[in-house]
Amino acid sequence: MDRLDAMRVLLAVVEGGSLSAASRALHSPLPTVSRKISELEAHLGVRLITRTSRRILLTEAGEGYVGAAREILGRVEEAERRAAGEYLAPKGDLTMTAPIVFGRLHVLPVITEFLKAFPDINMRLTMSDRNVSLADEHIDVALRISLLSEGNLIASRLGSIRRTVYASPDYLLRHPAPLHPRDLAAHDCIAFEGILSAQSWTFEEDGQELSVPVRPRLSVNTAEAAVDAAVSGLGITRVMSYQARRAVETGLLVSLLETFEQPAAPVHLVYLSQGLIPLKLRAFLDFAAPRLRAALSR
Repeated sequence: MDRLDAMRVLLAVVEGGSLSAASRALHSPLPTVSRKISELEAHLGVRLITRTSRRILLTEAGEGYVGAAREILGRVEEAERRAAGEYLAPKGDLTMTAPIVFGRLHVLPVITEFLKAFPDINMRLTMSDRNVSLADEHIDVALRISLLSEGNLIASRLGSIRRTVYASPDYLLRHPAPLHPRDLAAHDCIAFEGILSAQSWTFEEDGQELSVPVRPRLSVNTAEAAVDAAVSGLGITRVMSYQARRAVETGLLVSLLETFEQPAAPVHLVYLSQGLIPLKLRAFLDFAAPRLRAALSR
């Protein structure tokens, strides 16, 4: 039995959630996948997974073995990359994730310039406003706009961004501007779901957190949609300052309640702690960090 191959099959089953999903991901017949799992369990003398009608569940022994298998396969892959010269020259594939609007406005231009400078590197950029697990999603580097909670990440600070309330001049001609966050209860609001609550927004007054109810006329799941709706005069929205910057610079939106803003959210490039950093990742960090810091300082 090829134990490394059996580990890869087991991880594919766990990540796919079923034997059939692993079969598709590995381009291997389903009976072969099932046989390799059975052989691995027989070799270890323990059951690693429990098959139900809907999904695969790890046993206690399986959870421990999967964690060790991930670490072992990671070390093997690192050794293979070293042998292939990946640590000697910046080449290979990189995967990155970033928030949607910030990614489009600031990260994507940096990536295009980076790829022109490093023709032997390829990148995949996934833009999402949710924080994804770098380990589970096999992501090399992420841009995060939030306080960091994962202890297994190495972070490079880029700057900070504030969350601000905005409305169009047209809306403010038809409605009195709110002077205090509590005034928002009388206004039509546009809620950006997923980042903020659709029912209340949080501010700061005299050093204390202040949560106020809002009345969403519209709830959307992207900041771009929230900004567009506010520009149309539908109501008041609250987004990160960079998300509304162009609309503010062109006079389509104005900021409100600035004295009640919460502290700015830190912005980092983060990657998993993995010992020796591949040169392709180091090259990207060295290239991107100063450019993104410059963008945030503007």
